[in-house]
Amino acid sequence: MSLLRFLTQWYRKSNLLTPLHTSISVLVLLILGQQGFNILMAYLNHQAFDWVTRTLVIEKEGERLLNIAIDEERGFLDNSSQGQISTRDNGKNKSNFYNSFNNLYNLVKDNPAQIKQLDKIRYLYNQWQSKLNQKALFGSVSTYSPAENTLFNSLRYEIRKLIQHEEILLSARKNYLEQLYDINVAINTFSTLIILLGAGLNLQLLHRRVKLPLHRLTEVSKLWQAGQMEVQLSYSSRDEIGQLAGVLDAMADSTRHRQQNIEVRNQQLEDLMSALSHDLRTPLLATRNTLDCMSRGAFGPVNDTWKEVFEEYRQANEDLLKLVELLLDVSRYEANRSDHLSCDRLNWEKILIKVIDQVKATSTRELAFVCKISQSLPTVYGDELEIQRVLQNLLDNAVRVSKPKGEILLEITACGQEQVQISVRDYGSGIAPQEQEKLFHRFIQGRNQRGRSGLGLYLCRQIIEAHRGTIGVKSSIGEGSTFWFTLPTAIKNADWNCEQNTTRYRKSDA
Repeated sequence: MSLLRFLTQWYRKSNLLTPLHTSISVLVLLILGQQGFNILMAYLNHQAFDWVTRTLVIEKEGERLLNIAIDEERGFLDNSSQGQISTRDNGKNKSNFYNSFNNLYNLVKDNPAQIKQLDKIRYLYNQWQSKLNQKALFGSVSTYSPAENTLFNSLRYEIRKLIQHEEILLSARKNYLEQLYDINVAINTFSTLIILLGAGLNLQLLHRRVKLPLHRLTEVSKLWQAGQMEVQLSYSSRDEIGQLAGVLDAMADSTRHRQQNIEVRNQQLEDLMSALSHDLRTPLLATRNTLDCMSRGAFGPVNDTWKEVFEEYRQANEDLLKLVELLLDVSRYEANRSDHLSCDRLNWEKILIKVIDQVKATSTRELAFVCKISQSLPTVYGDELEIQRVLQNLLDNAVRVSKPKGEILLEITACGQEQVQISVRDYGSGIAPQEQEKLFHRFIQGRNQRGRSGLGLYLCRQIIEAHRGTIGVKSSIGEGSTFWFTLPTAIKNADWNCEQNTTRYRKSDA
């Protein structure tokens, strides 16, 4: 148990790939051991094959030796029956016998027992040949005495004994070869299974220690990207991924706290801005009424000089009042975008006429307004006054950057069956690409708008997004700009309740 506990602690405290390296090292050692065993088995098989081949050669040579002796005996008996002995044939047979005997002797020279047996065979053969030579010398070739027969039988017995010994050796060595083959198959099968098992364990280890943590890291990173910084990796391992997870968890926690602090601070600033705007609106309205009365002489005669002064004060007060109302509108949209919106069937011709008339009334520039409204536009619902406000803001900006006697194009087209696009095209100086991304943010002043609040386009974005639309700009330096926004033809939000058979729609209390 203590060893198991030690291995478990070592496994947890080790580096990420240390167990993998260890298992791979064990697999490599197994493969090397298998190869070494295969080399050993190849050597043993080669040695066994040599033994079998040597045994077969000895057995064959022993059979040849026996055949020579039998042929020699048969020849002697045939000659004896005819009353003559051929010295030439006898010498030839004897030469063949000794050639075969010497071959056997060379084959078994490393085996003392077989050398001893061969010496006995040679002795019996020489004794037998001596008896035959004596018979030939005394001319008694017609008889074959029991002594010669006994010697030949003993000779034949010893040769057969030699052959039988080799047959026994051959059988034993064949069994040895079969055993080597069985051992080789068993060991190779076992080692292959162990290697496959080790490879499977390595894959499982990689899956558990690398793939699963990385998959978890990817999922949590996507949640972080979506703003859910409260999600933690919670990876307890002490390897490199565990250390990385700890660092990332700490970073996410720190980021979450910073975001919460920023949100609280932004909310406080927005509340302060809303409160100040609301508190400033009342005295500004009172000041405007007072200045109107003073300029009309309600408190006594006013000369032209004081009228100009009162008019300047009134214009400054009006600008402040517009800024306060703008701040209040921005606060209202940021608090709840669509609570105050009405739902109207939008009449684009009517809206464009009103916007162009208001712009002409407040602008001293002579400009040509070109309107293009596509035929068969789908019906769009929205707050007519707010949409008119967006168009007027975009048109005011276009007028401000256009050259005298220039042209401004207002175009309304259908984008498929689900959207309508409204665009305002001017031919001014254009907007740099790095500035285009910031135009619809708070307190970002657009082109040629020094001294303005920088809230107009931001409020336009709030209004369009409250209508479930999008807003943007396309511009090139020196070629002018096109501000556009889209509105959906069918509002699917449950907060809207518009009916087709009426001309005026109000937001449902439900």
